[in-house]
Amino acid sequence: MADRPWVTPEEVKEYSEIPAVQQRSDARLTVDIARAEQYVITYTHNSFSEGELPQAVKTAVLILAEAYGHNSVIAAREVKSETFDDYSYTAETSQISIEALDLAALLDDYVKAEPRNGVTLRMRKL
Repeated sequence: MADRPWVTPEEVKEYSEIPAVQQRSDARLTVDIARAEQYVITYTHNSFSEGELPQAVKTAVLILAEAYGHNSVIAAREVKSETFDDYSYTAETSQISIEALDLAALLDDYVKAEPRNGVTLRMRKL
């Protein structure tokens, strides 16, 4: 059985090359890890409660936790636009898009078919 959390804050800090993520507190990284794990569970419809956690899933959680940590830091201190008398500016966002992380390559092998209305229909060629 794969006990949660699947990765530790130390592993996220070691993996990340982003200084803001490396300096993030363990308590905040724990929340980022929990969000990443829940994303993986929801995406795959698989709680990974039986057997050992696959390395690909652990890698996906590390990548997601780093992205969530980075996005939280950026959102907290980034100024979108500001105006002073006759001067104004707008800062571009540098948040990491979760869709752009290409997690499907890591997680698609572990997706379980979700039954609709309690019935799973499987068809095969005769």
